[in-house]
Amino acid sequence: MTTATTGVTPITGAVGTAHTRVEGRAKVTGAARYAGEIPFAELAHGWLALSTVSRGRILSVETGPVLAMPGVLTVLHHGNAPRLDTDYIGMLGVPPDPTAAVFQNDRVPHAGWPVALVVAETPEQAREAAEALVVTYEREPHDIELTAGRPDAHPVDGHMPGMTEKGDIEAELAASAHVVDEEYTTPEEHHAMMEPHAATALWDGGRLEVVDSNQGTTWVADELTRMFSLDPSAVRVRSEHIGGGFGSKGVRAHQVSAVMAATVLQRPVRVVLTRRQMFSLTGYRSPTAQRVRLGAGTDGRLRALDHRSVNQTSTVWEFVEPSAGVARVMYDADAHRTSNEVVRLDVPSPTWMRGPGEAPGSFALEAALDELAERCGIDPIELRLRNEPERGPVSGLPFAGRNLAACFREGARRFGWAGRDPRPGTRREGRWLLGTGTAAASFPAGALPSTASVTAEADGTHTVRIAAADIGTGARTALTLVAADALGVATDRVRVRIGDSDFGPAGIAGGSMGTRSWAWAITAAARELRDRLVPGGTIPPEGVTVRSDTTAALGALAQKERHSFGAQFAEVAVDVTTGEVRVRRMLGIFAAGRIVNPLTARGQLVGGMTWGISMALHEEAVRDRASGGLYGPDLAGYHVAGHADVPEIEADWVDDPDPEDPVGIKGIGEVGIVGAAAAVANAVWHATGVRHRNLPIRPDRVLRAQGGARV
Repeated sequence: MTTATTGVTPITGAVGTAHTRVEGRAKVTGAARYAGEIPFAELAHGWLALSTVSRGRILSVETGPVLAMPGVLTVLHHGNAPRLDTDYIGMLGVPPDPTAAVFQNDRVPHAGWPVALVVAETPEQAREAAEALVVTYEREPHDIELTAGRPDAHPVDGHMPGMTEKGDIEAELAASAHVVDEEYTTPEEHHAMMEPHAATALWDGGRLEVVDSNQGTTWVADELTRMFSLDPSAVRVRSEHIGGGFGSKGVRAHQVSAVMAATVLQRPVRVVLTRRQMFSLTGYRSPTAQRVRLGAGTDGRLRALDHRSVNQTSTVWEFVEPSAGVARVMYDADAHRTSNEVVRLDVPSPTWMRGPGEAPGSFALEAALDELAERCGIDPIELRLRNEPERGPVSGLPFAGRNLAACFREGARRFGWAGRDPRPGTRREGRWLLGTGTAAASFPAGALPSTASVTAEADGTHTVRIAAADIGTGARTALTLVAADALGVATDRVRVRIGDSDFGPAGIAGGSMGTRSWAWAITAAARELRDRLVPGGTIPPEGVTVRSDTTAALGALAQKERHSFGAQFAEVAVDVTTGEVRVRRMLGIFAAGRIVNPLTARGQLVGGMTWGISMALHEEAVRDRASGGLYGPDLAGYHVAGHADVPEIEADWVDDPDPEDPVGIKGIGEVGIVGAAAAVANAVWHATGVRHRNLPIRPDRVLRAQGGARV
C-alpha cells in the first residue's frame, strides 16, 4: 500500500496567466463526446411532431397507421402520456416553463407546439413516422403582433421588479433644457449555438439517468424530479461537453419527452432536435419596443430618465425580457422611472439569451444617450461621465467598484477618440461614409449557492468534483487554475470533473455567475483541505476529501451593487448607394473583476462583441402573420455575422479589484455583448447623419433613411 506525503512547496500564480483549454485536445480530436453521440445499448430514438396551427386544440391523433410502420415502438401524445406536476417553484425561484410540460392537454398555444413523440428503433424510422402522423385540429384565430401601444401590455415581476419610480417625470422633463423622447425596437433573436439540443433518458436499477446538453445538471435534475414526482436521490443528470447554450439549454421538451418514453418503454430513448425545431422549442430573445425619455439641463446632467420596455411572451408563460433594468444601474436622475412590461401572444415562450435585458436595453438607452449628447453639444463620452452615479440609482446601494470611467478613458486613448470630428457625415473614403460611435456596458455580478468537493489523492494529485457546466466558455480550465492556486500546486496536479448532478448542488452556467459561484465553492473546499492536511503527513489510499457549501456565505454580497462594466467603441463604413454597412474595427475595454484566464476571457469578450455586430446588422427572426410561424427558421434564413462581417476586434480590461469579494471574479460571459449594438448604431449615425432606432440596420433601411423615410 502506497501513500503520499503532503510536504509540498505551495505554488501560486496560475490565475491570471493564459492557459489553453484542458479539454482542448479531446475536442479537436473527437474524443470529447456530446449528448447526441454517446452510445447506449438498445437505444431507441424519439422524434417530436409539432403543430401546424398557431392556436386551437387537437381533435385527433391518428396513431394506428404510424404504429404499423417499420420499427415504430410507440406514439406518445396528450391522450396517453404520463401526467406531470408543474405546480412548484424551482431552484431558480420561478415556476417551470410549461412549454416543457408536453402532452398534458389538447391545447395548442403556438405554431410548432409539440403534439406527439414518435419512438422507433432508428432515428430515420422515427422521423419518417412523425412526418406521416396525421393530427386534426380545431383552429382558432391567433395574435402574434407586438406593438408598444398595445393596451394589454402590463408590468410583470420577473427576476427583478416590473416597475420602479421616484420623482416627478413630467415636471422634470418640462423643466429640462434638452429632451429626447424616442422609441427603439429590437427584433426576435435566436441562440443559434452550434450543438443542437439532445437528451437520452434511461432507467437503471430504479434510478432515472439523463445524459443531456444543458447549462446546469443540478437545475435539470431538480426540474425533472419535481415534474415526475420522484425522490431527488432517484435522478441523475450528466452533461460533460456542451456545444454552446447562451441561455437556451435549460429544461425543454426533448428531455421531458425522452423521460416519458423511457418510462413507458423501459429502455433508453434519445431525442435530438433539428435546427428548425429549435426555433420553436428552445426559446429566443423576445422582440422589444422601448420608449426612452431623457431630460437634461444645459450642462448635460440628467433631470429625468424614463425607460419603458415592452416584450412579447407566450400565453402559457409570462417571461420578462427586463430591458429597462439596465437604466436602474447606469444613470441616475431626479426623476427616474423604469418599467418592464409584457404582452401575451400566440407565440413560443421566450427565454434568457446572452445579456438578457441588458443587450436590447443597452441599445435603446445608449442610443438615446448619444442623441442627448448631440442635442447638448457635448461629447458622448463626456456626457456619460457627467452622469456617473455615486450609488445605485434605484437600489441606493453603494457600488463595490464602478470603473466605467477608467474603461472609457483607456478606450478613448486606444481608439483615438480625441481626434474624432463630432460632426456627422463629414468623413468619406471613396464610396464609403465613415463614422465612429461608443456606448457603455454593464452586467450584474451575482453568485449562486454551490457545493464542491476536493480530494487529495494518494498519488499526490487532487480531484475536484463540482456540478458545473462548461458551455464553451472555458469554465473547466478556469476552475483548474483556481483550484491549483487554492491548493498551492501546479495545474497538472489538478483534475476537475464537472457536469454530473451526483457531485452535489451547484449553480447554473448563466447570468455570468457560473465561474464565480463555482470558484468560490472550490476555493473554500481547497483551503479547508490544506488546513486539514498535516505537512509531511501521509494520505491514505482512498484520499482525503473535503466538501464545501457557499449557501450561508452569499448574504455578504447583498450589501453593495456588484457589476461588470465596459466601454464599447466601433468604426463603420456605410455605402449609401447600396445600403451596405461594414464594421471596420471594434474595441472593448472592460472592468470585470479578477480575470482568471486571459486567453479564454478575451475569447468570451470578443465573442460577445461579435454578437453585437450580428445584433446590429443581421439578426432578425420574422413571423408570418397568416401562419404565426417564422420565415426561414434555419441558419440559411436566420442571418448571423460571418467571417467577412467581423473586422479587427480587440478586447482588454482595466484593473478592477474588490477586496471585499471572496473570489474577486465578476463574470465576463455576457457583458461583451452589452452596448456593442448601440456603439455600431451610433457609429452609423456619425457616418450618415441619420439615426437608426430599429434593429437590425439592414441595407433597405439605410437606403430608405437616406431618402428621408423614418426607419
